[in-house]
Amino acid sequence: MNKFTTLFFSLLFSSIFAQVPVGYKSVKETESFKQKMEEQSKLINTIESDFTQEKYLSVMSEKIITKGHFLFKKVNMLRWEYTEPLKYLIAINKDKMFIKDNGKVSKYDINSNKMFKSINEMMMSTVNGTLLNNKDYQPNYFENDKLYLIELTPLQKGAKDFLKVIQLYVQKTDYAVVKVKMIEPGDDYTTIEFTNRKTNQTIGDEKFIVK
Repeated sequence: MNKFTTLFFSLLFSSIFAQVPVGYKSVKETESFKQKMEEQSKLINTIESDFTQEKYLSVMSEKIITKGHFLFKKVNMLRWEYTEPLKYLIAINKDKMFIKDNGKVSKYDINSNKMFKSINEMMMSTVNGTLLNNKDYQPNYFENDKLYLIELTPLQKGAKDFLKVIQLYVQKTDYAVVKVKMIEPGDDYTTIEFTNRKTNQTIGDEKFIVK
């Protein structure tokens, strides 16, 4: 069997056996959807939102629930601030990452750490809508009456080591990502749900520098 035939059957079977989530159906016009989402993302310069994060670990009987505030600004600026029940801050400012934990600030060069770089690229492309065109992920598209659900399976070994699939839940009204679910190889997962979302508000660059 030659390489072309192998590739053809691999793509065929991955499409046939992509499991449709309960309550959803496959999207027929995927290119149209991708184009509309990309067009919408180009109109957004900043995002501000509250978030609730749920972390499920198989070794624990209850989910770990944290809440906080999220900021995004083009180009390549991101701020995750956990406010309850603990205080923890992650900020990305272009090629720098800041982490503040218990009052102590650590600063990292994203490009010097493959894991940080991979996480940064995933987070940024998720927010700005370019993850759908990332060749490092195999996408599958589903929909119901209110939401699109995009399942992204990593293809590169580095990402596959800590990530099984990313699920993006996108509102049909404005193509905004309202929930992200990241499932790990052992089926532990993290869900982040966004609320009180505001776009194109003024956000100063100082918000992405931690001292």
